Amino acid sequence: MSPLFKGAIALACVLGGAVLGMFVRSRVPEEYQGAESKDIIRLVMGLVLTTAALALGLLVGSAKSFYDTQNAGMAQIAADYIMLDRILDYYGPESAGARSALRDLLANQVEGTGLEASSKTYAEIKSGAQVGDALFHEIQKLSPKDDVQRFYKQECLGLGIQLGQTRWLMYEQNTVPFPTLLLVVLLVWLFLLFISFGIFAPRNPLVMAGFFVSGAALSGAILLILAMYNPQRGLIRVSNAPLRAAMDQIKR
Repeated sequence: MSPLFKGAIALACVLGGAVLGMFVRSRVPEEYQGAESKDIIRLVMGLVLTTAALALGLLVGSAKSFYDTQNAGMAQIAADYIMLDRILDYYGPESAGARSALRDLLANQVEGTGLEASSKTYAEIKSGAQVGDALFHEIQKLSPKDDVQRFYKQECLGLGIQLGQTRWLMYEQNTVPFPTLLLVVLLVWLFLLFISFGIFAPRNPLVMAGFFVSGAALSGAILLILAMYNPQRGLIRVSNAPLRAAMDQIKR
């Protein structure tokens, strides 16, 4: 289920609560619609409103932090590619095979960031292929002739391991699903809130427009949260511009 569809469900729940509240209002006895009853309902729903607003704020902050982590991971991977290519170049002409494997690996990952469900890298991971093994084999085949080359080889192996760790970390983070129960509870809170609003709201176009605008704002916040928790496949994607920039550097 896409974030856009879930956002539409959130909007339907919120507006449905307001309409249900207006429908229930006509069946509430007059003695229950006094000022004291309204004050109590406002106090109770004020607590629910505060809880829902706090939950939304925390979720937006958490989703933005997750998105920033993925974005930083992409930049780190690109920097590791460039640095690894530079060190292999310093090693000497014997590293031509390793540099070729590095370019192939980067080109593979540039295809849709390498972590999307439609990308070649993702398909290889799902099929059990060992992504990046060719690069490690080429680095391990290097036979250093002096201390400088031995140092460069060790640095290359270290960068290769770091590159693989960052890539796998980003991949695993994207396999963690958003907690459905949390979303359901939040929608229930908003549904109850708008029922209470609808019970005491007058029936006129201005009120309905207000309900729609507030409902759209809340569902938009939920859409943003879900989109930022899916930065490789959602509406708000992590840019692969750092990888493309790394490709341009490596080809020089």
